[in-house]
Amino acid sequence: MNIKLHLKTSILFSLVFTIYSFAQEKKNINAKRIDTPPKIDGILDDTVWQSVESSGDFNMWQPGNEGEISKELQTEVKMVYDDKAIYFAAYLHDNEPDKVLRQFSQRDNIFVQADFFSIAINTYNDGINETRFFITSAGTIGDARADQFNEDFSYNVVFNARVSFDEKGWYAEFKIPYNALRFPEVDVQDWSINFYRRLQHRNQTHSWNFIDNKVGQRTQYNGLVKGVQNIDPPVRLTFFPFVQGLVSNFDGKTETDFSAGMDVKYGLSDSFTLDATLIPDFGQAAFDEVRLNLGPFEQTFGENRQFFTEGTELFNKGDIFFSRRVGSGPSTSISEDDLNTNEIAADNPAKVNLLNALKISGRTKGNLGIGVFNAITERTEVNITDTITGDIRKAVVEPLANYNILVLDQQFNKNSSISLINTSVIRKGSEFRDSNVSGLVWNLANKANSYRLTGRTIVSQINLPEENIGGFASELDFDRIKGKIRYGFGHDLADKTYDINDLGVNFRNNFNNFRVNASYQIFEPTGKFNRFRINVFARHERLFDPSIQTRNLVGFDSFFVTRERFAFGVRGSLNSKTQDYFEPRLEGRFVTFNSSAGGRAFVSSDFRKKFAYDISIGTRQWFNDGQKIYRVEVSPRYRFSDNLLLIWRSEYFNRPNNFGYIDDDGTDVFLGQRDIVSLENSLSASYNFDSYKAINLRFRNFWSTADYADNIFYRLNTDGTRSQIDYDISEDNPNTNFNIWNLDLSFNWRFAPGSEATLLYRNQIFNDDEQSTLNYTESLDNLFNQSIRHTLSLRIVYFLDVNNLKRSSKG
Repeated sequence: MNIKLHLKTSILFSLVFTIYSFAQEKKNINAKRIDTPPKIDGILDDTVWQSVESSGDFNMWQPGNEGEISKELQTEVKMVYDDKAIYFAAYLHDNEPDKVLRQFSQRDNIFVQADFFSIAINTYNDGINETRFFITSAGTIGDARADQFNEDFSYNVVFNARVSFDEKGWYAEFKIPYNALRFPEVDVQDWSINFYRRLQHRNQTHSWNFIDNKVGQRTQYNGLVKGVQNIDPPVRLTFFPFVQGLVSNFDGKTETDFSAGMDVKYGLSDSFTLDATLIPDFGQAAFDEVRLNLGPFEQTFGENRQFFTEGTELFNKGDIFFSRRVGSGPSTSISEDDLNTNEIAADNPAKVNLLNALKISGRTKGNLGIGVFNAITERTEVNITDTITGDIRKAVVEPLANYNILVLDQQFNKNSSISLINTSVIRKGSEFRDSNVSGLVWNLANKANSYRLTGRTIVSQINLPEENIGGFASELDFDRIKGKIRYGFGHDLADKTYDINDLGVNFRNNFNNFRVNASYQIFEPTGKFNRFRINVFARHERLFDPSIQTRNLVGFDSFFVTRERFAFGVRGSLNSKTQDYFEPRLEGRFVTFNSSAGGRAFVSSDFRKKFAYDISIGTRQWFNDGQKIYRVEVSPRYRFSDNLLLIWRSEYFNRPNNFGYIDDDGTDVFLGQRDIVSLENSLSASYNFDSYKAINLRFRNFWSTADYADNIFYRLNTDGTRSQIDYDISEDNPNTNFNIWNLDLSFNWRFAPGSEATLLYRNQIFNDDEQSTLNYTESLDNLFNQSIRHTLSLRIVYFLDVNNLKRSSKG
């Protein structure tokens, strides 16, 4: 009886202590209204700063909460505001200012070898959404939108910040205009805030309001802003007009192009913003990292177009929006059935032109987030030529199309949300495909932030000329998210007709999978380690229809960081025999792969040193089978000075005795045994004159071969096994030598807040042939015998605030 009472008392005490710890007293910072704003130069000698009280007494956050911050490293912050902006002054004391690292970088690249100071503002005090503003000790600025799980640096607003140094340390000064924020339309604002100071050479990060590393997310630990009231912000209307000129030379032909367009931001209210791009041109977007793709799934690439990366966090709820679908290749192509005798069709264009796009997003004072996205792409045709008469007719491969998204995201309890999202693609003309996808998404945590239930339910609808096809998918996960020992389990499912690929991306459907995992991690430096984490996991995979087991796997992963900032980790897994229903490319057919074991190990040295490196090695071995995988990746880096950094990366991949799909006739599937080898080299180099001007070099060369030299081919049997056959490859040789080269050399100049000029030289070479026996050097010689595409472009973007225009006109 006493034991039970003691146990109940202990549980009750632990619960009360947890709630008390998490709900500890929050700090306040008092914001003072001013009439004359400070000059933003990083020198805190303005009269306004002398009359404002400071807030300090920062806490240890990383590598752990334990330890005191010495008097010589104290930080103080001051905050004022007027009807145009909020202003911050930060006093970052350091008794050894000469040891403060100051590597130069460009906007948003703030995680370099430099100290930084950051401001995290939550204008709804909801414990979830923040806008973060950064400045490094070298003067580089950055901004991001953040929630409990993600920090999105593609978010860019116009603000001003500067730094200065003296013998007592360094100083930062910020001006954040109201058009960079969204907040409720109320007389007295209820904002929360936290400040962070990163001391790179000391390997410490301090926070103004205390953050318990073991419980919850840091967005839930902000202090409070007092005194911001009766603000009357100016009209939030800004323009980003651009002009771009381009000269391109390929195979002896020179082409020129000039384009102009504009992005617009308009504050519909203090909470909601409309973003629009008119006649966009993404010609200077970074190149895609194309690879040889022998698998059954499409190759996808990350989004490089700023309009589709900035401020899209609402639209990413449920993972059913993949922005690269907008303006990608046409949804149809010309087949032989579409051609008359003696006709040939031009190749489908690689992309469809985007005419315009807009997004409206914001959040009400009741924490309801609302997002609307709409984009229109133009009608796209290809030429069909009669080879006898020379007559040309046009055929539509993509009609005028409309892409739209609606999102409702209700947040509550400062740690939970429920979202509704709907995407649709409507193509003009009854002979084209339309689609609609609806999703319910939830993220629910208890008040003590010890457990979380997440999941989604998605319904897809495809409307074809002949039929309508509905599909369904779901995901449910339960996890313990507090303490050193954590665990979780989950289930995800999709039926055979689930399809979100018109405006989303899913590589496969027809699955019914289960997972379980457990982990142990530390939150305070222990012994030789600043932190480490060990995780074990298991997964059971099945088809949804028919209900057939396809694979089981168990594995572990680990991650360690020493006090000297040397990181290393190991990951391993054991896979059961696998029934692969996707490699054959025919409904109902599958390939059996034997069980296998493999793993990966990596090391990463201290990036604070001039020379540092990342090294990774991995392997996988199939049992009772000749298949193997070997992978080695090496990435050294050298910081020549605070202005010049060079990073090299090489990855070697070898997969001998692999077998996979080469062809089918609608009934039989043919497989071939091949040796796959690839080598990827890339170079990233940047010379930063300062935090506003830089020369950047990006180079990538990817080479890969698939060699069927042993002439071993198979017919796939209905039970997943394979029978060796004679197979004629004379008409469609699967041997492949794939080589691609990209080089970008650019000069970027941020000549005014929000305004930038970019001069870019780019060359591209590509070759894909059947000479799989060539080695890398011979393939490279072959590559340089191909025509090189040279492109030179200049793009200038200028920031215009309508309020500045008004003041100019009055002057």
